[in-house]
Amino acid sequence: MTVRIVRLGSERLPDEGLRIGTVRRPPRGVAKADFASQNWYDVWLPNLSPSAELVKLAQAAENPAAWATFVKRYRAEMSVPEVSRVLELLAALSHTTNFSVGCYCEDEKHCHRSVLRTLLLEHQAKVE
Repeated sequence: MTVRIVRLGSERLPDEGLRIGTVRRPPRGVAKADFASQNWYDVWLPNLSPSAELVKLAQAAENPAAWATFVKRYRAEMSVPEVSRVLELLAALSHTTNFSVGCYCEDEKHCHRSVLRTLLLEHQAKVE
């Protein structure tokens, strides 16, 4: 059993399980009833996404120092108890079921899901 980190909208992998969207906004132009069937997500969990202010910071990060600032601030947002408990829950679930978490960004290296991967690992999640 594992958690996978995926790009939302991509083809699902065999045995991927439930897909969780960790994004601030739903996909544009897609009816809510079509989110799952179009491989966006089955469940929306926006509290694991960066705040709107941090999304802008990440999108504007054009050098390692700017990206490091985003990472530091996103990690701070994820450390508040109500969010940290969600990370603990997902880490525990990763030992008993397959599921995935994701975002829309094309490049995981320049996306909050790369930080989310690290956070899940720090919470002892089984990450593929």
